[in-house]
Amino acid sequence: MSISVPDSSNPQPPDVSSCLQTSPHARVKQKIATLMEDIKILKQDKAIKNRKTIYYVLQGRAIRRMVILYTPIEDLIAENDQRCEDRDSGSTAEEDRLQHGYIELTKVLPWLHKTLAKLDHEESEDMLRKVCMDSAHGDDTGTLKDLVAEWVNGEYCPTLLIRSDDKHHRGFMSDACGKLLCPAEWCWDDPLIRAGIRDRTTAFIISKNSWPSFMYENYEADAKNLECGLMKSKLLVMGFKAIFTSPSSANKVDHEGDGADILENNQRVRRRSDQAKVKTCIASIIGMRKVTPRAIAYTACQVRFALSCITSWRTVDGDFDYQLFWNNIVDFFKDALGPAAQVRLNGLLEWWTRKDFGRNHRQDLTPDVISKMSVNVLTAQRQQMEDAAFDSD
Repeated sequence: MSISVPDSSNPQPPDVSSCLQTSPHARVKQKIATLMEDIKILKQDKAIKNRKTIYYVLQGRAIRRMVILYTPIEDLIAENDQRCEDRDSGSTAEEDRLQHGYIELTKVLPWLHKTLAKLDHEESEDMLRKVCMDSAHGDDTGTLKDLVAEWVNGEYCPTLLIRSDDKHHRGFMSDACGKLLCPAEWCWDDPLIRAGIRDRTTAFIISKNSWPSFMYENYEADAKNLECGLMKSKLLVMGFKAIFTSPSSANKVDHEGDGADILENNQRVRRRSDQAKVKTCIASIIGMRKVTPRAIAYTACQVRFALSCITSWRTVDGDFDYQLFWNNIVDFFKDALGPAAQVRLNGLLEWWTRKDFGRNHRQDLTPDVISKMSVNVLTAQRQQMEDAAFDSD
């Protein structure tokens, strides 16, 4: 009787039809563990997406306030893309304005340009949709509707108080609001001018071509020097602080303080620090450290709207165009006629920054400035002495 011996040179494959028995309980636990891991991954992905959405929305709060008033952000991007593709073609004034807007956008949101380059079309649209989801425009309108009424009542004590919940009795029908809205070249106290404005006669057209009185220091303009005091009104500064820092800070607008007592100023700063709230202000959220011309322009539009009698935000109020008014303010800062004018504009912006953000200038410490300070100068001198000693040896 022969015995078959397995051929070791030709091993048989394992029988995969059979299985190693495991308990049903163990199999269920393994499935649950797998599902829990999948859920964990999904939650992490969702959390990342939520964080990105929140980040984009918060960053988007800067767009209307610091970049553009109405223009869609896509128009700015399209203009920059067009210029990249066709560098030699000429451009119109409106196209130049769009390009300036895009440059300002990249300053306010420095991450945006590189991020757009990495995303495909669908991803870019999704990101831009989230960036533009912000309701800052409406929030600021609602905030100033109440606050401006309070401020005007306190400043002028009108017989008929301005109601915070009603705009129908504002505008030129209100003596207090009318005085602030009145063009700087006219005197609201003149009955003929007041009647002409209210009757909307052709001799008294309210348009973007006039600076409203609320834009001026003490709400009065010097007819022989219309630049003097422009953009320095208390109401405008209060509006800015209500939007960018906090409504409570708007009631703490002080005098300019040039040459004022240093100890008094320091005590005021300490009092503000002690009373500071934990809530982060808009300026901190959007990384604003200095006042910019476009932020002033946005504030002026919001204050002007709060003083008016129109109840819903729109581009045109009668003969007054908010977009063109915004353009005029931006152009006032941009189109300096020469070095002397530029010095005055720089001084005005510095005045605004001091009024709203104090006198700290850490952000101005550029590498060139730091290199001329004593710590770095000493380091350079020591190196020179060391080199001289080495050469003498």
